[in-house]
Amino acid sequence: MIKDLRIGIDVGGTNTDAVVVDNQGTVVAATKAATTPDPFDGIRAALEQVLVGVEKDRIGQAMLGTTHPANAVIQRRSLQRVGTLRLAAPATVGVRPGAAWPADLLAAIMGPVSIIRGGNNYDGSEISPLDENAVRAFAGEIAGVVEAIAISAPFSPASHDHELRAAEIIFEELGPNFAVSLSHRVGALGLLERENATILNASLLGVARGVVRGFDAALTQNSLDVESFLTQNDGTLMSAEEAVQLPVLSLGSGPTNSMRGASSLAQLSDAMVIDVGGTSADVGILVDGFPRESASAIEVGGVRTNFRMPDLISIGLGGGSLIGETPDGVTVGPDSVGYRVSTDARVRGGSTLTLSDISVRGGRLQGFGDPALVESVSEDTVRQALAWVDSQIEIMVERMKASKHVLPLIAVGGGSHLVPDEVAGVSEVVRPPNHAVANAYGAAIAEASGSIDQVYRYGEQGRESSLEEARWAAVDAAVRAGADPAAVRVTSINEVPLTYVPGEACRVQVKAAGPLLR
Repeated sequence: MIKDLRIGIDVGGTNTDAVVVDNQGTVVAATKAATTPDPFDGIRAALEQVLVGVEKDRIGQAMLGTTHPANAVIQRRSLQRVGTLRLAAPATVGVRPGAAWPADLLAAIMGPVSIIRGGNNYDGSEISPLDENAVRAFAGEIAGVVEAIAISAPFSPASHDHELRAAEIIFEELGPNFAVSLSHRVGALGLLERENATILNASLLGVARGVVRGFDAALTQNSLDVESFLTQNDGTLMSAEEAVQLPVLSLGSGPTNSMRGASSLAQLSDAMVIDVGGTSADVGILVDGFPRESASAIEVGGVRTNFRMPDLISIGLGGGSLIGETPDGVTVGPDSVGYRVSTDARVRGGSTLTLSDISVRGGRLQGFGDPALVESVSEDTVRQALAWVDSQIEIMVERMKASKHVLPLIAVGGGSHLVPDEVAGVSEVVRPPNHAVANAYGAAIAEASGSIDQVYRYGEQGRESSLEEARWAAVDAAVRAGADPAAVRVTSINEVPLTYVPGEACRVQVKAAGPLLR
């Protein structure tokens, strides 16, 4: 039997969407199931629904985009305690790890902390030799106290020998299976933000193992023997093994899945995308079919980090947003009934006035409940609520625009009926087929990727030779991640001259991606 189908699943705050897609990208089946307090119940329900009438033997791969890790950080639950080791003394002892963290998150995660001698300068020279005895002493301090360790050092994306050696010592002292997160695998050059991201990553390792086990169990319960992947922040895939090691790279995968799905469904590679769900709306920009990444530090749960994340603007506007009627006028959100919109909204026989009711009453949404149940809502209330929605969407679009060049706006998500047909500042509003499940579609079509982030000295090696070496390294990484060697391509090259480093040094970031090898 030819394995020519794949499953994409995306767990959102309101719905868990699932699609089955064939080799040509055609949607064979699609469904939505309510996201439940235990998200795996929603995953199992979505899987069962989408597989009705589908030949399971034809399915070869399954991709999951999930909010589990992001919710764990936001809600401060299921996080592991982490020992933090910085290899940078005496250069960086002035600022301790976790110095600017929210107190509650610090209390939930941070175990013993130590800054020891080691690490490298920007030019690759050692700040000081690695103090191996101090690493062994720290291993003794954290044994039985924490579940994981985060190791970081200055400029380790360029020179990471000390991080690797410190990890070897931890394994010698605490066993080969002890959970270790190394900063050069997580973030970019800036030490404090990269260290923060590495500590968060270490705290999420238990959550990641639970996600992978739960996803595999859901697939097994539905008699699916397939390869499983998780989507990450840049719209590409991680294997289950990688996801267990680098869960922090999946924190922004939900909006990214929507944007990648929107791009493919609309056949547009450069556009703005608005994804409206039950609780919130996100706006981002597509560049060459991928979400534009944020150039600034990203806060996750109140912590500044510097790993790659999509550049988004989000507000509390969704199909489940609550409508308030006061003497001063109509209010909208940010509170929402979320996944209960299908039961609590007035058009569905409930008693709560939501934006979905307003959309039905205003003629923007058809086929959702009984319109007769909202006939009593006044036209003035509908007018004020929709005017607020339209103005907020225009503000988001205006803030996200990078230039005067006018782009189309692709509207996706279960709440995209709220987007008007005309929006100021965009050339047109596009609603592609299957737009309501664009996030699951984005997961299903996600590609394997590889990247390199390294400092080259153009004065010694030459610019073209350096870039060629970086391109091949990124392509090789993508192939090792599962990409088809015949179809892998370089998707981005970023050069940042380091004028303070001798030898015409330049930081080179190259990313390559390609469809999975079948």
